[in-house]
Amino acid sequence: MASTFLFVAGAVLLICSAEKLIGYLAGAASRLSISVFFLAVVFTGIEFDDIVLGVALNLEDLEDVSLGLVLGTAISFTGIVLALAAIITPAAVRVPRDYLAIFAAAPLVLAAFALTAPLTAVQGVLLLALFALFLGYILVQEFRRETPTFRNTEVRGETAEGNARPGGESFSDEIPFAAARKRPGWANLGLAVLALAGLVVGAAAMSTGTKGILQDHGIAGTVFGATIVTVVLTIEDVFLTVEPIRKGVPAIGIGNVIGSLVFSVTAKLGVIVLSGGSIAVGSDVLRWHLPVLVTMTVLAAYFLHTGRLKRWHGFTLLGCYVAYWAVSFAVFGGVPVES
Repeated sequence: MASTFLFVAGAVLLICSAEKLIGYLAGAASRLSISVFFLAVVFTGIEFDDIVLGVALNLEDLEDVSLGLVLGTAISFTGIVLALAAIITPAAVRVPRDYLAIFAAAPLVLAAFALTAPLTAVQGVLLLALFALFLGYILVQEFRRETPTFRNTEVRGETAEGNARPGGESFSDEIPFAAARKRPGWANLGLAVLALAGLVVGAAAMSTGTKGILQDHGIAGTVFGATIVTVVLTIEDVFLTVEPIRKGVPAIGIGNVIGSLVFSVTAKLGVIVLSGGSIAVGSDVLRWHLPVLVTMTVLAAYFLHTGRLKRWHGFTLLGCYVAYWAVSFAVFGGVPVES
């Protein structure tokens, strides 16, 4: 009963925090004339809860599990998060080609570093530097662009060709988060930090509650149980991707996917490596998990490149993810998941 209550309470906090965070970011972008895409990459791409978990695992000499955390979450960003976004809320998404190129190439950076295993403090610093360069590049490009990514039409209430909902309803017909747009920009940024803290606490409560529920029912070690755990542990990113698109702020949703994946294979891994000194890379990672990550990310980048997320895109990515699980258990005895 306690586990169920914790799960429900965490879910409520998570949903409310995600809803508030989207509004605060939209309001801050509008009042401060900052790219909402950049704010999404910073506020939703940097996953503090995963950093804490990964560092703890590495300090406990569970390097293989901490590396699995990086790979498992990175693969889930396309196989679950983006897939569900496409299935639930198909939408027009115009992402600059250079951003998509970085997104698609990010797993190759991890692959290059993995080939020099074990990963040491030197690689950790380089990975952190790469993420800093990524943030700097996005910031410079967004300020240089005549019209920032997604034109911020969903924030400013302009008309955006191609951003119409089914039935011809334009995002500009109803300006999302009008109340947040009236609040001072820096106040919105401060509230966004509080909402982000709520996300972390809510996700942690749901994770703990889920583990308790699965253990109470004796299914924690089954494939079904592990699948549920994986879905629940990515629910924060699902909300932060699906809800913004549904609410007419696609820049936040896509920024979350791109920022989170790049962060996972660079800075997240870098911090984890620095916390424990080094991480070994097993042969299964090089032969199977990394190639899957590279393939699914490139496929997702291609779908985004088409300019519109469609339901069949989502079902394709989800199908690939299910196939990845099946082969992993049948051939390799398991998959990297947060645990």
